[in-house]
Amino acid sequence: MHDVLDPRDLVPDEAEQLRISGFVVDDLEEQARAAAADGDLARLDLIAVRLARAVRSPDWTFDEPDDDATLHALAEIVAPAPYESLELAERIRGAWLGRCVGNTLGKPIEGLDPRQVEIYLRAAGQWPLRGYLPLLDPLPEGVPALHPSAPVATAGRFSDVPRDDDIDWTIVALHLLETYGTDLTTEDVAREWLDRVPFTQTYTAERAAYRNLVHGVRPPETATRANPYREWIGALIRGDAFGYVNPGDPAAAARLALVDARLSHTGNGVFGELWAAALAACALAADDIEEVVTTALQLVPAGSRLAVAINDMLRLRASGATATEALDSVDRTFSRYPWVHTVNNAALIAIGLLWGGSFIEAVGLTIAGGRDTDSNGATVGSVYGALHGAAAVPSELVGTTHVHVRSAVRDFDRITIDELTRRTLAVIGSGRV
Repeated sequence: MHDVLDPRDLVPDEAEQLRISGFVVDDLEEQARAAAADGDLARLDLIAVRLARAVRSPDWTFDEPDDDATLHALAEIVAPAPYESLELAERIRGAWLGRCVGNTLGKPIEGLDPRQVEIYLRAAGQWPLRGYLPLLDPLPEGVPALHPSAPVATAGRFSDVPRDDDIDWTIVALHLLETYGTDLTTEDVAREWLDRVPFTQTYTAERAAYRNLVHGVRPPETATRANPYREWIGALIRGDAFGYVNPGDPAAAARLALVDARLSHTGNGVFGELWAAALAACALAADDIEEVVTTALQLVPAGSRLAVAINDMLRLRASGATATEALDSVDRTFSRYPWVHTVNNAALIAIGLLWGGSFIEAVGLTIAGGRDTDSNGATVGSVYGALHGAAAVPSELVGTTHVHVRSAVRDFDRITIDELTRRTLAVIGSGRV
């Protein structure tokens, strides 16, 4: 757990964030981790001052503008596509159902690397993935630990959709849309977080932004003050509902997602939420996944690491490369990235979508890449369900467990997927988005 109140986490993580973003930090990351291990807070303070003066290397080749004007200009060139109104309810239900099922499939093994995932799945007799994972005791050799949620998120151990932030944030977004529509501001997002979401059920960038709000910091500074997680995956997992209410209109979805992302993220963190929202919006009106991925990518600055990573996956798919080769490419390219960064996880999401021929294959391929397995499984499941409808989500994975959703969001615990679907359709029908 990365503690947003503890400089022993914040300073080394800020050094890492600067390093992978092209800033010259020399050996400050190693110094910071050594000081953190020794509990040397005075040394960490000095390192933090030096990090604040870091400048970007002249050799940096990426172009990552994240100002509103640039991102809105990208949205202006993406035209809406017509959607089939008679299919919409089935597709929206598929998106919610796919998100919840995909999340549960990946939840117990969140944080494992690809090799550890393979070891666990083989020991469970599920390589490739076929369903919810059992809780193995003892753990197979080579797997150090499972996610703390594993005792309530493995096969036979849950009766409802297990509570998870990846689902909570989608519910929060629906509430925001019901309440504010297109008038939504980042200040509104901040107000509803404080009112609806417990601090202890937030993580990394969201927790840093929440901490900043409690201390009186206002957006968009909430995204940058003592927040080394500002390009991590947190915003990407919040984007789907903005796409759900804008079927066929990825630009409108991205504009709303931008308002949301500004509270906690910058750069590729923001781009990830725009891409996720656009994916969901496109999927509700398309019948070809490559078209969905390609169109959504237009909402991301072309010179960014995120755009380059996803384009690399598209090129590999077009070249005839296998999913395994694509997964290996992600490992090579992003070996020094944190396991919850936006860019490496988005590449894994793209792999599942582009190579997966069925729901379970798409989610399983993404989960095989390790890292943020529950978040990635949720996004892949959401987009797959939006594209193909609820019938594409295997009935044996739905059963009686994926009817009600456990949630930490105030007034939403044990809401049904059918109710989430109905309320999403009501937002679309209200004309407020």
